Amino acid sequence: MHNKTIAKLVPIAAIVLGGAGAHGAGFQLLEQNGSGVGNSFAGSAAVAENASTIYFNPAGMTLLSGDRQVSGGLDLVRVGFEFSDDGSTLPALTASGTGNGGDAGGVAAIPNAYMAMKLTPKLAIGIGFGAPFGLKTEYDDDFIGRFLAINSEITTININPSIAYQVSPMVSVGVGINYQKMEAELTNAVNFSGLLAQAGLGVFPGLEGVGKVKADDFSWGWNVGVIIQPSQTTRIGLSYRSKIKHELTGDISFKRPDSGNALLNGAMAAGAPNGPGEADVEVPDTFIISAMQQLSPKWTMLGDISWTGWSSLESLEVFRTGGALLSTETLEWRDTWRIALGANYRYSDKVGLKFGVAYDQSPVETQHRLARLPDANRLWLSLGSQYRVGSALVVDVGYAHLFINDPKIDADGDDAAANGHLVGSYEASVDILGVQLTYDF
Repeated sequence: MHNKTIAKLVPIAAIVLGGAGAHGAGFQLLEQNGSGVGNSFAGSAAVAENASTIYFNPAGMTLLSGDRQVSGGLDLVRVGFEFSDDGSTLPALTASGTGNGGDAGGVAAIPNAYMAMKLTPKLAIGIGFGAPFGLKTEYDDDFIGRFLAINSEITTININPSIAYQVSPMVSVGVGINYQKMEAELTNAVNFSGLLAQAGLGVFPGLEGVGKVKADDFSWGWNVGVIIQPSQTTRIGLSYRSKIKHELTGDISFKRPDSGNALLNGAMAAGAPNGPGEADVEVPDTFIISAMQQLSPKWTMLGDISWTGWSSLESLEVFRTGGALLSTETLEWRDTWRIALGANYRYSDKVGLKFGVAYDQSPVETQHRLARLPDANRLWLSLGSQYRVGSALVVDVGYAHLFINDPKIDADGDDAAANGHLVGSYEASVDILGVQLTYDF
C-alpha cells in the first residue's frame, strides 16, 4: 500500500509539472510576448516585429530595426474551470464532501523579456526569457474530485540565447539553445481509511489527509528557424523547437489525520511515508509554418499552421528514487494542429490595429482527461493595437477570448477505490490581456 499510495501522487505531479492551464492546447503557453495576442499569434514565425522573435523564430533577429533592441511584456490570463457533477462517487469510507469545487481557475501573470543586438549588418545575437509552460488551479476542499486534485501550482522559466545570420537578402537563418527549469507544488486528498482497511487493521471511516508533491528539474533543448523573403511584400517563416526531456525529482509528504489511536497513527505513517520520488517527462517538439503578406500600404495578412508532437506522451513511468518502478500511467495523447489567421491595419504612421482568429486542437480525449488538466479544443478571437511613441518606443496591447468546448471528464486515476470516480463536465474559458514594450537604441 505504501508504494501504491505514492504511485497515485507522483504521476499526476509529473504530468502537470510540464504545465497545464494552458492557453495553447495541452499544457503549452503560447504567451511568449504581448504583441502577438492581438493577432492570435498568427504569423508568429514570420513577423519579427520585435525581439520576441528569439522564441518564435530566431532568424528574425536579422530583420529587426535598430542595432540593439529590448522588448519586454506581460500577459495577464484569466482561466475559468467550473465543474458540473454528473454522477461522481467518492472512495469508500471517506468523509462527506460532494461539492463542485468552485472555479478552479484564476488569474496568472506570464512575463517575458528579450534583448537582440546586431554584431554586423548580417549577424545578430540575442537572449530571451519566458515561461513556456505553467499552471495555477485550485479546487475547494470539499470538491468531490479532491482525491484526484486540489491545488496545482507550476512555474516554468526558459532561457533562450540565440544567433542569426542573413545568408542573402532573401534568406536568414537562426538557432538557439534553451535552458529550462520546471518546479511545481501539487496537492490532493488521501483516503487513509482505505489504506487502513486494505492493511487489515479494521474499518475507520472519515480519515482523510492531504498528500503534497514538490519537484523540479533543469534541462536543455534547442530551436532553429529560417525566414525567406521572395519579395518586399511577402515573408515566409519556418521554425522548429525540440523536445525537452525532464528528469523530475522531488519530495512527497503527507498531512495525516489524527485517529486518536497511536497504533493506527503509526500504521498511516508507515503506509504513506514521506520520501523522494522521480519521473521522466518529455515535453513535445513543435513545428511552425508562418506567412506574412502585405496587401496594400494599409493592410497586411498573417497566417500560421503549427504542429505539436504530443503523441510522445503515451505513458508516464514513475520510480522510487533508486530505481524501483512504482507505477505506469497511460495517457495516449495525440499530435495536434493549430491554425491561425490575422490581419494588421495601419491606421496612421503611429497607430496600427490588429485582428486574429485561431483554432487550437487539444491532445486530450475524454477517457484520458485529468482533473488537473481539463483541456479541450478551443477557438481564439482577438484584437489589439500598436502605438509608436517617437522613433524608438513601440507599445503593443492585445486582448483574446478563448471559447473552449465544454470538457467532459470520466476519471478515477486508474484506481476508483483510492480516488473515487469523477464524472461530469466543465464550463471553461480563457481571457488574455497582453502588453509589450519595445525599445530601439
